[in-house]
This record gives sequence, C-alpha cells and structure tokens, in this order.
Amino acid sequence: MFFLDDAAKQHIHQGSLKILSDLGVRVEHEETLDRLESRGAKIDRTAKVAHLPEALVEWALETTPSAIALSDRRGGRFDLHPGSGSMYWTGNALYMVEGNQRVGLDSERFIQMARLVDALDQPDAMVGTSLCDVPPTYRDFVGFRLIAENTTRHIRPVIFSADGARAIMEMAEVLLDGADMAEHPLFSLGYSNVSPLRWSKTAMALMACTSGRKIPMMLNAEPMAGGTSPVTIAGSIQSANAEILSGLVIAQLLEEARPCIYNMGFAHVLDMRTTVALTGSPEPCLFAASGAEMAAHYDLPCASWVSTDAMVIDSQCAYEKMMGFLTHTAAGVNAIWGIGQMEAQLSLSLTQAVLDDEMLTMIQHFLRGFKTDAEHLALDVIREVGFSGDFLSHDHTLDHYREELSTSDLANRNRRGSWEQEGGRTIEQRAEEKVKKLLAVEKECVSEEQKKELRRIEKRWREQLGAS
Repeated sequence: MFFLDDAAKQHIHQGSLKILSDLGVRVEHEETLDRLESRGAKIDRTAKVAHLPEALVEWALETTPSAIALSDRRGGRFDLHPGSGSMYWTGNALYMVEGNQRVGLDSERFIQMARLVDALDQPDAMVGTSLCDVPPTYRDFVGFRLIAENTTRHIRPVIFSADGARAIMEMAEVLLDGADMAEHPLFSLGYSNVSPLRWSKTAMALMACTSGRKIPMMLNAEPMAGGTSPVTIAGSIQSANAEILSGLVIAQLLEEARPCIYNMGFAHVLDMRTTVALTGSPEPCLFAASGAEMAAHYDLPCASWVSTDAMVIDSQCAYEKMMGFLTHTAAGVNAIWGIGQMEAQLSLSLTQAVLDDEMLTMIQHFLRGFKTDAEHLALDVIREVGFSGDFLSHDHTLDHYREELSTSDLANRNRRGSWEQEGGRTIEQRAEEKVKKLLAVEKECVSEEQKKELRRIEKRWREQLGAS
C-alpha cells in the first residue's frame, strides 16, 4: 500500500523547499551559519536563521550517498537503501518495566538488555540509553563501553556532549583493532532536529566533531502533529521533510558524501484529550510509511521507531507493537527501532524484547510469501495422493515443511489438555522463562585486552571531565 503518489511527493518536496527558503531554519551555531552563508544561504544573525536556496538543497541531495553500510562484530554487514529490507534495533529509554512496576534503568539492567539482545535472533543493533546510576557528564561513553562488552551487535550510542563523542570514537578504534572505520562501521550516530525547524548548538557541535570519518549518521525529524507541527498528517510530513533536508545540507557541508539515513519515523501525534505524545496509534505508522516513500523518492535509506502507549505487557501492548512492526517492515523502512520498547518510548522491558523477537520472526515469515513454481504448486503430488488425503506421509511434505511452516517456542500450538499439563502458562510467562534461560548463558564479547583498554579510556575521560 502506498500513501503518496508522485504528485504528492513533488508537492511535499516543493513545499519543503519553500519552507527552507522563505521561513528558513534556525541554526544555533556560528561556524555552521558561516558555512551556510558561504554556500549562498541568507543568514539572519540576530535570529540565527538560515534561509536555504533551492540549489543548495538539491546539491545536498545529490551529494548524499544513496546507500549506507552498517556492520557488527560478528561478521554481519547491512547494506541499507530503498528496497533492501529491514534491520531491527532496540531503543533508548529512561526506565525498565518489570512486571507491573517501572524502575530506573541502571547499568546492571542495561547490561541484561545488551546480553539478551545478543542472544535473540532478530535484533541487529543495540541503542544506548540514559543510565540513572551514571552522571550525565560521561553517561554516553560509559553506555558505549557497556554495549561493547555485552553484545556484538551494531552499536548506536546516545551522545550528550562533544567530549563524549570523542571518547566513543576512541573506544571504537579499540573494537576495530586496526580496521578502517569507514570500511567497518560498527557504530553509527544520530542527531535530532528540535521541531519546528531548529538545530541546537549541541547537535551542531556533535555533528561537526564527528565529521571527517564517514561515520554513518541518522537525521531525525521529530514533529508532534497538533503540537509542534500541523495537526494534518500531510502538513506534518511536509514540515518534517524540510527539517531532514536542512540536516542533509548541514551534514554534507561539514563532510561531503557522509552517509546519512533519512528518518521521519520518530514523529508523534498529540492526543487532544490527554496531551500525551502517542507512539502506538495508527498515525506514527503513517509517518513511517510516508517517510519511507519520501526517502525512496530521494534515493536514501530510512528509519523509524515502533513503540506502544501501554504501561504493561497486555493486549494493547501486543496489538500496537504488532501493528507497528508489521506496517513499518512492509513499508520498507530500513532501520526500525523499538525492540523491547514500551510506555511511549520511555521504558524498555526484557520480557517485551523476547515477545518482539517472536513478532518479528512471524512478520518476516509472512512477508517472505511463498513460491509458486512447479515444485511448490505440487500438481503431481496432488494427483498421486488423490482422494486418500494422506499428504502427511508423502516425501514432498518431508522435503518442504520446514521452509513452508512457521515454528514457535513461545506461542501455544497445542491442545488444551497438553497446555494444562504443562502448567497452563501464558505467553508472557514463557517469555519470562526464556529471558532467564538466555541470560544464564555467559558470553565474552571483547577480549581481555580490549576490555582493559576500553576501561582505561573511560577512566581517563572521567578524570579529564572532573569525575571520579
């Protein structure tokens, strides 16, 4: 299903160009304003607003690579571009949901999430979070070290300062062990526009200090329809598109041909009754799908975020997560955040991560479809079996059932009597048991030498930043 035809995409593009040229974008960074001015942008220094000419935006679109490569430390490589399929990430958060309670997301719980991500089938990347037991001054590079030590998946740290970014880049060199970062992008970064149309001083400083190394970067628009952007979906899409285009201009001026991911999928809508920014309603799915279509229009890879507004693992959580993962994957979003995510992106849950892993396995089986060649149409087998109906004992069934039929170690696929004999457990209980089983298995994700070096770097940066 497509939501934007060619005419709609052109209207959105042209409208975005008018926004950037007429209204402009606020850039709270003098050096970046200087760069923009040198390339033809009209600058209002008092308001810190840059009016971007159409030619500059078109140059940025032509300069940005149409594909992006991400890697992990288990030999995996992900080439992302329109039509390449989806990879799945966790998300950042402030809390953990355990049972019906919400607790602080500390280092130990974060380690458990990283270890679980490493053991599950579907997660491709681990995202950094805000750790409640680590001061903000060095929360970003401590989080990077914790991820590196506990999973070999792709790393997406959350960065709070330019110093934190420098520490992370130094740690990444330890993990690369002499390999070229441009050839083995085992971590990526991201920066968000403050809707509407504002690039903060912090975001600009971080984008500048990480330029020059071809580190993959995600450019996030985070409009809130009815709050910080028009209440109409189309209006918010147009506003978000302008924000992302402005980020592409800045990124390419700082480092020409830096690989970037177009991300409209962090958009929300404001619930007019509760003033809550919704993540599990149908509208974020529309933003993600439309974002994927606009990214394909520009020949760029794209991203989105799946979450739920449910507080606990319940039916609302299940249908909102399934709807999100299914629609985002079917729409062709390349990097989908949200494994384990709950409570409007505020919280993570180990149990929900296991359930999300199950959902994604089912979704991939469904979207893979089926073959219709002669072997799979099985006309000769149908004739041979005839009216007996005994396909079970036929070699054709033995040859193909594994590829055709899905399996699950969580969902109940047995009769009531057998289910009761096994304890009558719910799927949530089975998921909790799987969490315990997977976490009981120890795995080393870095060598002892790398661990010592990562911790030495962390200690030096802590001391340098005035922390013990």
